[in-house]
Amino acid sequence: MTILADLRTGLHTAAGNLRAFFVVHLAIRLIVMALIAPLGSMLLAAAIATSDQSALTDQDIARFLLTPWGFAAALAVISLTICAAVLDLSVMTAILRHRARGGARAGARRALNIGLHMVLARAGALLHFAALLVLRIALIVAPFALAAGAIAAVTLRAYDINYYLTYMPPGFVAAAAVGALLALGLALVLLRRLSGWAIALHFLLFRGAAPREAFAQSTRRLAGHRRAVLLRIGAWAGVRMAIAAGVSALAGALLSAVPGLFGAHLATAAAASLAILVVWGLVGALVSALANATLADMLDRLFVRVTPEVPRAPLPEAWRRTAGALPMAALALAALAAIGIGAFHADALLSTVRDTREVAVIAHRGAAATRPENTLAAVEKALEDRADWVEIDVQESADGEVIVAHDSDFMKLGGDPTKVWNVTMPQLSGIDIGSWFDPSYADQRTPTLRQVLDTAKGRGKVMIELKYYGHDVRLEERVAEIVEAAGMAQDVAVMSLKYSGVRKMRALRPDWRYGVLAATSIGNLSGLEADYLALNTGQISMRTLRRAHAQGKQVYAWTVDDPVTMSRMISMGIDGLITNRPDLAREVMAARAALSVPERLILWVTDRFRIGRFDLQVNGVDA
Repeated sequence: MTILADLRTGLHTAAGNLRAFFVVHLAIRLIVMALIAPLGSMLLAAAIATSDQSALTDQDIARFLLTPWGFAAALAVISLTICAAVLDLSVMTAILRHRARGGARAGARRALNIGLHMVLARAGALLHFAALLVLRIALIVAPFALAAGAIAAVTLRAYDINYYLTYMPPGFVAAAAVGALLALGLALVLLRRLSGWAIALHFLLFRGAAPREAFAQSTRRLAGHRRAVLLRIGAWAGVRMAIAAGVSALAGALLSAVPGLFGAHLATAAAASLAILVVWGLVGALVSALANATLADMLDRLFVRVTPEVPRAPLPEAWRRTAGALPMAALALAALAAIGIGAFHADALLSTVRDTREVAVIAHRGAAATRPENTLAAVEKALEDRADWVEIDVQESADGEVIVAHDSDFMKLGGDPTKVWNVTMPQLSGIDIGSWFDPSYADQRTPTLRQVLDTAKGRGKVMIELKYYGHDVRLEERVAEIVEAAGMAQDVAVMSLKYSGVRKMRALRPDWRYGVLAATSIGNLSGLEADYLALNTGQISMRTLRRAHAQGKQVYAWTVDDPVTMSRMISMGIDGLITNRPDLAREVMAARAALSVPERLILWVTDRFRIGRFDLQVNGVDA
């Protein structure tokens, strides 16, 4: 059978019982949301608790994963995630096998009961199977990752990574090219191994094979068929992505047309936008159900072809008698709970969308979009732009001065490879850190914390980020001494990516204001000892905000320079914007306050889903 014919047959089979498959798909989503996801969160929280923290951020995550508890938790959570991913496919395959006994179509309820009973009967084996899959993939990835790490350590160790990312020197390009070749090699190896395991799940669930044996039998049976497997799954994935892209493009086009179609009728425009989103979600779920059922049929027919001595037999009698085993009331309650949660979040969103309050404007490294970062010029510009806070990064120099610097060296800003911890104040006077931005700033030199505090005193507050590269001596003590000497203790806040640094600083000056900075995190951030959380926009959700606010913590979003994203963050309820454009943030707040609630809601929708376009005009800036 040709690839297209195989795909067409699978699609025809899936469409023939689409109602049952659609119900199964939605039910599995509810089960994952109600059971598997919370279970994974509980396991992760229990493991994180062994570190005496409620959450871990950035580098602490990597260190945690290398501990026995961290590794076990990661293995368990990833295994549960894989189980959740294959649950849909497994239940649909069981439905197809049930139909094979006589061709009769099971109703949605009966089909769901049969499929779930079959999978739950092998739940332990399925979890074991998922854990083995994770370990096997990890063993494949490990040598490639080690090789990539070794190459990076040899070729990219001389200067700070931000220099390489900004200027992309030949050494960086060469390392990236080798890394790309390694990634290609890894992809080829993974595809070869994964294609050999394509029907391992069938042996596990339908032949009762042990997890290890399921992998071995699948590999043995598919010897000589791997290319065909890859081509078929590739074709299926391509068609699925094309359909999903088409649906998204159509939704985007409709949302883009909403403002023009309804003009000043903003309430109608908002209702139409929400209706489009609901329909888009339902169509997306329908496409997913159809695609998963198609793949289930293709793999099941492949299993039958390579195991001709074992026909597609009917399911055991005990499994076929489970039509009433699963109380549909439970699924109905789960659905109502999901609707209730959605309504709760929608109400919370609408309340913040209605709010015209101003949020704190925090100038990232000064006004870093319009002046060279972390310079007195940037600090001065941020204050002129009415920033509430000027955010700077501090480290210690070789002669014990606390200076304002983000990177570990001066290559990016001044073309000087000297490490911050090795530089002296006389040396700093000769390093121009402004010309890279514009020749007119050739007079800019690395300022000290004292100079920044003196510049901001009486005009604004200073947010100090403690930077750690493993060479700090008395950073926390020196910062405390300098701030108090400047009389700015009530006008500073201190934060860091390194939570232990924040704790140490808090122990020294418990009455100051402290924050935890996080690019990535796991666990409950609201449980950390801090007055505020400075989070990457990708980490900020209504749930995160609700939990933080319930603990009396503020949440700041970084780094936000786009007007529409600024408006969305404000609508979600964040307390501050960390931005390179403090002037723009002020203008956005003023422009947003002049908008109606439906207009703000449409802005939130277009930015949240990255579709459509509803412009926010801000002083000549078209968002």
